[in-house]
Amino acid sequence: MMLWYRAGVVRLLFAGLLAMASLQAHADELLKAKVGVLRLSSSAPVFIAQDKGYFRDAGLDVDLKFFDAAQPIAVATTSGDIDFGITAFTAGLYNLAGKGTLKVIGGMSHEKAGYRLIGYFASNKAYAAGLKSPRDLAGKRIAVTQVGSSFHYSLGLLADKYGFRLADIKVLPLQSLSNVTAALRGETVDAALLPISAARKLVDDDEVKQLGWVGDETPWQVGAVFASPKTLTNKPLVTKLLAALERAEREYHDVILTAVADGKAPINAQTRPLLEIIAKYTNLPLEQVVGNCAYIDPEGRLDVKNVANQIEWLQAQGFVDKGFGVDAILARDYVKVD
Repeated sequence: MMLWYRAGVVRLLFAGLLAMASLQAHADELLKAKVGVLRLSSSAPVFIAQDKGYFRDAGLDVDLKFFDAAQPIAVATTSGDIDFGITAFTAGLYNLAGKGTLKVIGGMSHEKAGYRLIGYFASNKAYAAGLKSPRDLAGKRIAVTQVGSSFHYSLGLLADKYGFRLADIKVLPLQSLSNVTAALRGETVDAALLPISAARKLVDDDEVKQLGWVGDETPWQVGAVFASPKTLTNKPLVTKLLAALERAEREYHDVILTAVADGKAPINAQTRPLLEIIAKYTNLPLEQVVGNCAYIDPEGRLDVKNVANQIEWLQAQGFVDKGFGVDAILARDYVKVD
């Protein structure tokens, strides 16, 4: 009896070792990728793909690297510190791409009417003095993260819409979202453009006033997926990443975005699991995430015409080098056109 028992234990241990070896072999087969993102809902499909195992299902071992502004993600991608960047377009990104050190491979977040992403926010002092709407921003001191950032471009589109000059605004680049929110709270600026996820607590605590939404005023293609030419030589890696993202984009669109009404997603049996994932990676309460659902195309398509307009506008302002257009920055083998 004892011999039989010992033999059974040995067999179980051997089976366990085989299983562990199999798991290790599978892990060794996964392609590793470092992906740079911000902790914003505009990266929701990235978080869903990571948390629900879609990257792993596609054969990837993804390590998410978090940043506090968009432009450093482009720099990190160029330097090889990360393999892919997923964030907003910036002048810095375009300048790097224009030199051939970056290529856009897919779309991500959009500013679109009815979906809340970037908002215009006023300090309480400026609001009391008459700053009541986005059209009133002319002549004000306005904080953005960086010159040529998505916030700066959104401000330029607003100036074009309402017929005032961007030069009439004192734009203050404060380098990070945390610096911008601190300046707005401290009333050292009149207003700021911020993702609602960064400004929500300030609004809820009545420390700032929300004036409107970029998506309602000037819709445009905000975010993209991009990589260095070196990364693009690994076609299986790129293909697997885009496939996993598209799986998550479709789910996010069909479950969350189709349910959005009056700028908010409902919390129910279908939406809660995805909303909880977004809350986890953005460090936000679930109740805040529901009003912070950026629009993302279900197939990851890119509005190439709008990207071309962005480049031309930024070049006209002197923020981006001249001598290249949208075709120079796209990896056409991968980009799906909206």
